[in-house]
Amino acid sequence: MEQASLEVQLKTLPSSPGVYQYYDKNGKILYVGKAKNLKKRVTSYFNKKHDSHRIGVMVKKIRDIKHIVVNSETDALLLENNLIKKYQPRFNVLLKDDKTYPWICIKNERFPRVFPTRRVIKDGSEYYGPYTSFKTVNTLLELIKGLYQLRTCNYDLAEEKIQQGKYKVCLEYHLGNCKGPCEGYQNEVEYTKNIEHIRQIVKGDFKDSLLKFKEQMKTHAEAMEFEEAQRIKDKIDVLEKYQSKSTVVNPKINNVDVFSVTSDEGYGYVNFLQLSHGSIIRSHTIEMKKKLDESDEVLLALGVIEMRQRFNSQSKEIYVPFPVNLGGDIKVTVPKLGDKKAIVDLSLRNAKYFRQDRFKQMKIIDPDRHVNRLMAQMKKDLRLQEEPRHIECFDNSNIQGSNPVAACVVFKNGKPSKRDYRKFNIKTVVGADDYASMEEVVFRRYKRLLNEEEPLPQLIIIDGGKGQLSSALKALDDLGLRGKIAIIGIAKRLEELFYPGDQYPLYLDKKSETLKVIQQLRNEAHRFGITFHRNKRSNAALGTELESITGIGEKTAVELLKQFRSIKRITEASKKELVDVVGVSKGNLVFQYYQKKKENE
Repeated sequence: MEQASLEVQLKTLPSSPGVYQYYDKNGKILYVGKAKNLKKRVTSYFNKKHDSHRIGVMVKKIRDIKHIVVNSETDALLLENNLIKKYQPRFNVLLKDDKTYPWICIKNERFPRVFPTRRVIKDGSEYYGPYTSFKTVNTLLELIKGLYQLRTCNYDLAEEKIQQGKYKVCLEYHLGNCKGPCEGYQNEVEYTKNIEHIRQIVKGDFKDSLLKFKEQMKTHAEAMEFEEAQRIKDKIDVLEKYQSKSTVVNPKINNVDVFSVTSDEGYGYVNFLQLSHGSIIRSHTIEMKKKLDESDEVLLALGVIEMRQRFNSQSKEIYVPFPVNLGGDIKVTVPKLGDKKAIVDLSLRNAKYFRQDRFKQMKIIDPDRHVNRLMAQMKKDLRLQEEPRHIECFDNSNIQGSNPVAACVVFKNGKPSKRDYRKFNIKTVVGADDYASMEEVVFRRYKRLLNEEEPLPQLIIIDGGKGQLSSALKALDDLGLRGKIAIIGIAKRLEELFYPGDQYPLYLDKKSETLKVIQQLRNEAHRFGITFHRNKRSNAALGTELESITGIGEKTAVELLKQFRSIKRITEASKKELVDVVGVSKGNLVFQYYQKKKENE
């Protein structure tokens, strides 16, 4: 499928956090931005007149939009920073400098210091972050400082130097902020325990601290010390919103390529994330047409080779969701958990979003291809002999056996065909017998189609479990249609599908398009059946009083209600008005009934 127009691209953007990139007609990057909601943010550029001349000029030059979906707004900020520094887009003004977001460093030394830094040095130290605001860093360091006494000096506290008495305690010791390890007043075991606790805090484990802060805030508020209570509340807000790890920046992961794949009946989608010095600097997804029903393993191997050549990647290691055979000296890693697994998951998320965007674009640009692909997918997912171009779904409605009705909704090519919907009054069943009602309705529906020589559906869906399904099967047996039409039952848990003769249900992926169509069918059958049932119930309730008049039946009651709209208006109508609607004898009966009623009142 060729590149969609800007208008189509805007309609199909996801409403997720992420980063968007604008390109001109030559494929040159114009601008990189972040968004909490990609669809809203990007669309806003094209929906209003811009005060800034620079932005107005840029919008006129945009010919293509690419986006990278991330897990959170914080990751979007960090990824935006990476990409601006890498590509230096012409229309970005901020973040082009060499400044990076801050980190918290636990220094690789005896009696480690804990401090904020903008520089990541590979000396074995631990770095946590990066953080998109210094407020978060300061709150965390304040929390750490309030709980643990740590040194701030940069002395080399080697054991022999402390024993030789080379250092003297400083003001921090006398203020109670440090326990004086420089003079041997604190041993290394105790200090290391504190550092382990601090690691847990910067990883996001501060439930105890939050409880203490909330108690302090309450105490200050009760003592009318509102400024102090607000200061603690600000700390609580920072900690509750704290994101301990970034997926898009991680100093532990160096120069690697990350690949993932998702596919459907006709196409595979391979995503490529390129990491340089622990930061994502590129995301690209390609669509690959299947020629011989290739497996995901084959598609991924082809995608890896193509994209490494296209972007001239020299990385010696790649991360993938499952093993692939690439040959050569490339190290293939399949992460199982942790940060490496998170980056593979992010790649897969982008591949899936790209596939969804393509589907949406296809619906607009080439609806026939979309329908063909959906039908092929449903045929495979539901294990059918032919594509379900014509589907019918049945649903029963009754309340404690009153006014039993049923509905049949029809989908053609995956879309509702409302003119073919049918509703049924249950005729042969007394009371609330859903199984017998289903058998009657299915029999009546297909007997009529056979008599009128109308086309039969390729698939029947019964809203109900095994019992409802077996009742519908009896009806098909009676008509000699068993085996000629595929039939399945859907349980209350929508992803469970029951097949005739199968003891165990088939489970569909909750995110599959097939399940979405079935869900739409079930919801539509439910809506249509309930509406019919409500109308019948209300008509029955309204007609009860009229039908209690001797000589007045359901037909006359409905006729009067159609004309006068309510019982109140019928009671107020003149004899002539009633006679004009239902004739002399019935008109007189109704008029006399309500006259007597008024006299008795």
